[in-house]
Amino acid sequence: MVSNCANSRCGKPLHYLREGRIFIFDASAGASEPSGKRLRRLEHYWLCGACAETMLLVQDAEGMVRVLPKAAAIREPEERAPAATSILAS
Repeated sequence: MVSNCANSRCGKPLHYLREGRIFIFDASAGASEPSGKRLRRLEHYWLCGACAETMLLVQDAEGMVRVLPKAAAIREPEERAPAATSILAS
């Protein structure tokens, strides 16, 4: 359950989804059931409105989720995992 801003330097508590940005990442790392069906485990992260203005969350090839400045995230697209998704809070 998401309860605080994913930026460890901020940590603002999540009370409402009126501001900020929700990020969803596939954390299953290619796991599968014995029947061969692929398992999916999604993890949700939230950046508060202030942090979301200047930062993004990205998942690297090893599956680690990191907070990066938007400019750095744009320069490092090859490190992002293809399953990263973002949903804007309404």
